[in-house]
Amino acid sequence: MSDETPTPRRAHSTLSSVRNAARLLKEFSKGNRELGVTELSRRLGVGKSTAHRLVNTLAEEKLLEQDPDTGAYRLGLAMYELGTSVYWHTDLHEACTPVLDQLRNATKETAQVAVLDGREVVYVERRESPQTLRLFGRIGHRNDAHATSTGKLLLAFLPPEELDRTLRGWRLTAKTPYTVTKIEDLRKQLHVIQSQGWAENINEAELGAASVSAPIRNGLGEVIAAVSIAGPVQRLGGESLRRFARPCIEAGLAISRRLGYRDSKGGRL
Repeated sequence: MSDETPTPRRAHSTLSSVRNAARLLKEFSKGNRELGVTELSRRLGVGKSTAHRLVNTLAEEKLLEQDPDTGAYRLGLAMYELGTSVYWHTDLHEACTPVLDQLRNATKETAQVAVLDGREVVYVERRESPQTLRLFGRIGHRNDAHATSTGKLLLAFLPPEELDRTLRGWRLTAKTPYTVTKIEDLRKQLHVIQSQGWAENINEAELGAASVSAPIRNGLGEVIAAVSIAGPVQRLGGESLRRFARPCIEAGLAISRRLGYRDSKGGRL
């Protein structure tokens, strides 16, 4: 005989185990700092053995932790980290919005913000160029970090140990004939980017596309994202692209300022 109370039939696209895990975690948002297995079993309407399996799995993933004295469970460190991540992305969104609008309006090119996720960049904010000939993309789009100006900029400002771990064993894919494919060549580019404070990309991720990017820093001065201007090489190629470096750097500083970053002199940028 099953120890679970039957649940209503749901769409085939959902998993009851995941749903129960989500329901279990939400119980801690109701003013309950700690909950035992018996209480969780009662609240979820599942058997104690199922509740045990749920809390054990969540504890292994550090989403829950068990009090050794009481045996009850509370939210774990991973939940705090996830919550901080949501807050950070909300904070970044609010800081970026007016600056990206101004950057797009001033340059008449696509303005976007990206964050690093392993060996890829993810575009979290974007404002499309008003011009007929422009690049097309979307928020949430991913690209290889080594083939983009935002990706190379974010790699350039990683702590040395983290950069070494990221580059170790990485086979750089040639997306076009202009993409860097050797780690030693990429390291040279990253050194230049770190020295000059901005990055460029011409035809490396896609033929006919170019971009320039600059860092976004948090209140501690850490580079947490990159802002870029992107468009067709007809408008952003060669020296034309480098003319966009200054407004891009200024936009990065403006967003950083809104995130609490201060310059070395102690004043807000």
